[in-house]
Amino acid sequence: MHNSISAIDKPGSNTSLRVDGARLLDRLDRLAEIGGSEDGGVTRMGFSEADQEARAHVARQAADAGLETTVDAGGNLLIRRPGDHHSSRRPPVLVGSHLDTVANGGRLDGAYGVLAALEVLQTLNEAGAETGCEIIAIAFANEEGALFPQPFWGSMVVAGRLDALPTEPEDYSGKPLRDALARAGGDLSHLRSATWAPGSLTAYLELHVEQGPVLERLGRSIGVVDSITGRTQLSVQVHGRAGHAGTTPMEGRQDPLVVAAQLILAVQDLAREEKLCRVATVGRLDVQPNSPNTVPDVVRLDIDFRDSDPARLSTAEETVREALASLARRGNVRVSVQTAVRTAPVQTNLRLREVISASAAELGLSQETLPSGAGHDAQIVADVAPIGMIFVPSIDGVSHVPSERTAPEDLIAGADVLLRTVMRI
Repeated sequence: MHNSISAIDKPGSNTSLRVDGARLLDRLDRLAEIGGSEDGGVTRMGFSEADQEARAHVARQAADAGLETTVDAGGNLLIRRPGDHHSSRRPPVLVGSHLDTVANGGRLDGAYGVLAALEVLQTLNEAGAETGCEIIAIAFANEEGALFPQPFWGSMVVAGRLDALPTEPEDYSGKPLRDALARAGGDLSHLRSATWAPGSLTAYLELHVEQGPVLERLGRSIGVVDSITGRTQLSVQVHGRAGHAGTTPMEGRQDPLVVAAQLILAVQDLAREEKLCRVATVGRLDVQPNSPNTVPDVVRLDIDFRDSDPARLSTAEETVREALASLARRGNVRVSVQTAVRTAPVQTNLRLREVISASAAELGLSQETLPSGAGHDAQIVADVAPIGMIFVPSIDGVSHVPSERTAPEDLIAGADVLLRTVMRI
C-alpha cells in the first residue's frame, strides 16, 4: 500500500456538491452518436477515425468547460483544471477509463467513466473547490484492442510496461500503429515520456458499468469492486494448404479451419467441462481466402481465458497449447501461438474501497462489494498506484452489445459517488 492513501480525509465544506446529471446524460448521448449505428450500437475501435473524432469531441468539451487538455506519447488524453495544485506535495489522483469500443459495442463501456471524470473535474472547477492534490481525468488509448491487437495500450504505457509492447505494432491488416498514434497526438518513439513511476500517483479511480447482472439482481445502486479478473489472450495462426473444394480429395486435406473448429470446442470444454478456468472464449476468427468453394489456407483466431487465480490461468494456457499441438499433428497443419495479453488478477486498495463505500453511504445509496469479471485499465495502473473501482448496474447484465444500458438515475448516482470519493482523497 502506498503511504499517500493513509492520508485520506473526511470530506470538508464541499460535501453538498453534486454533478450536473442532465449535462452528464446529454454528453453520453452526444458521444454515442460518434460511431453510432441505427441499432444503437457504437463502433469506435481504438485509433480508428471514429475514435479520433470522439477524442477530439471530448477535448473540445473540456476546453469549453475551461479545462486544459494534453495528449501524452502513448495517445492518452489527459484533462486538468488550469493551474490545479501543481505545487501540491501530494501526488495527483488519476480518474478515468477509455473511449474506444469493440465492433458494434455499447454506448457506456469506458465512455461513461471518461465523461463522469470530466464531469467531476468540471464540477470542482465551477465550484472553485480546493482539493488536497491535483485531480487529472484520463481517457486511455485502445483499451479494447479491437482494431490494433494491443489491448490496454494506453494504460500499459502509463504503467511502464513498454517491454511487453511490440516495437512496431500493426493492426489486423498489417497497417502500422505508428502513423495512427501520431494522428492521435502520440509518439511511438517517446513512449517512456508518458510513463508514471510507482508512487507518483496518490490513487487511480475508475467508474464503470458492471457489465454483469449482480447489482441489478440484488437491487443495489453501487458496486464496490474488490478485485479484477486475470486474463490471458492468445493469438493463434493455423497454416494449412489451400485447394479446390470440389477436386481436392478428403483424404490428405490440410484444412486449417477443421483444426480451428476442433480447437474452439476444446476451448469451450476447458471452462465448461474441465473447469480449468472461469470462462474461455474464442471471439474472433479470420479465414483466408474465405471462399465457399475453397479449402482454406490460413485461419487466425484469438482465445481469451479469464480467472481470478493466476495458477488456473497458467494451467488453462498450457492445456490449450498442448491440445493445439496435438490437433496440428493430426490435421497435418502448422500452427503458431503468440501471447497477445497476459494480465494478472489484482485486488483493489482496501482503503479506497472503504472511502467509496463511505461515499455511497453518505449519499444514501445501496451498495454491494463484488469482483469484476471483465478486465479494466485499473488492473494495469495497479502496477504504479493504489486503485479503486466503482460499478453501477447494467440492465439485463449485458455489455459489448447495442442493448447495453444503465438507468439514468444510476449513471448520475455513480458520478456523484466518484465526485464524493475524489473529495475525500
